Amino acid sequence: MLEKLSKLLDVEELDSNLFRSRHHVENYRKVLFGGQVLGQALMAATRTVEGRLPHSLHAYFLRPGSSEMPVIYDVDPIRDGGSFTTRRVVAKQKGRAIFNMSASFQIQEPGFDHQADMPTGDIPDPETLKNTQQLAQEAGLNSPQHDQRRYMIDFRPVDPQSYFGAEVREPHCMFWLRAEGELSDDPVEHRCALSYASDLALLGTSLQPHPISLFDPHMMPASLDHAMWFHRDFRFDDWLLYVTDSPSASGARGFCRGQLFTRDGVLVASTAQEGLIRQIKK
Repeated sequence: MLEKLSKLLDVEELDSNLFRSRHHVENYRKVLFGGQVLGQALMAATRTVEGRLPHSLHAYFLRPGSSEMPVIYDVDPIRDGGSFTTRRVVAKQKGRAIFNMSASFQIQEPGFDHQADMPTGDIPDPETLKNTQQLAQEAGLNSPQHDQRRYMIDFRPVDPQSYFGAEVREPHCMFWLRAEGELSDDPVEHRCALSYASDLALLGTSLQPHPISLFDPHMMPASLDHAMWFHRDFRFDDWLLYVTDSPSASGARGFCRGQLFTRDGVLVASTAQEGLIRQIKK
C-alpha cells in the first residue's frame, strides 16, 4: 500500500502531452479504482497548462482498467483561450481506451458570489466518528471491499448504516473525508486528490431506497460517468463534508449528486455521477 496519495497521483511524462501512471490502487473486484484514473487524468491534463486551475471535468468510464499494467494518458490540447483552457484526456491500456475526460481551466478573476448552505442540524465532528475500517472490523466485515486504508483516504460516515446497511431509507448520505497525511501547498494536488476521492461511496446513495447494499455479492456496481466542478480553493488534508443524494434510479443505473463543504460551511466543489447498479440473478 502506498504511504502518500501524492505519490499515486504523480504521473510520468513520456513525451509531449503523453503520460504514464507510476502506481495503482485496486478496488475490491481486482480492477483499477475509478477515482485513480480520474485523479491521474486530471494531473496529466494540468501538466500541460500553465497559470490556470481546473474548474470542471466531465468523464466517461469506458472499460474496466487492469491493475497489472500502467495506464497511458494521452492529452489533447484542444484550446488555449484568453480566459479558459480546454484539455481532452484519453486513458489507454493495451492500445484501447478505458476512460476519456474533458477538463476546463480558467484564469483567476473576480465575479458574483453565492452558494448553497451547508446542511443544518446535529452533524457530529469527524473526530467523534469512526472510519470505515474501524466500523467494518466491529461488524465483522474484514474483507477487501471494506478496507478503505488502501485508498489513503480517512473516510467517516455520519450514519454508519448509510454505508454498510441494507435498510430502506431516503437517498441522502453524509460523510467526512480527507486525505491521510499532509499534501503540498500546490492547489492542483488538492483538486486532483479530491477528484480521486469523490468516486468513493457516491454511487451507494442510489441504493438507499432499496433493501440492498452496494457491497452485496449479488450487486454489480460500476461508475459510468463522472462530473465535477471546483468552486473555491480548499485543502484536502483538512476535513470536508461530502453531502450526497440520488434523485433517480432506473434501467439498472443510479444517478447521484454531491456537494463538498469545509468545516466552516464553504461550498468548495460539486459532483454528479451515473453508475451501473445491476443486480445479478441468484
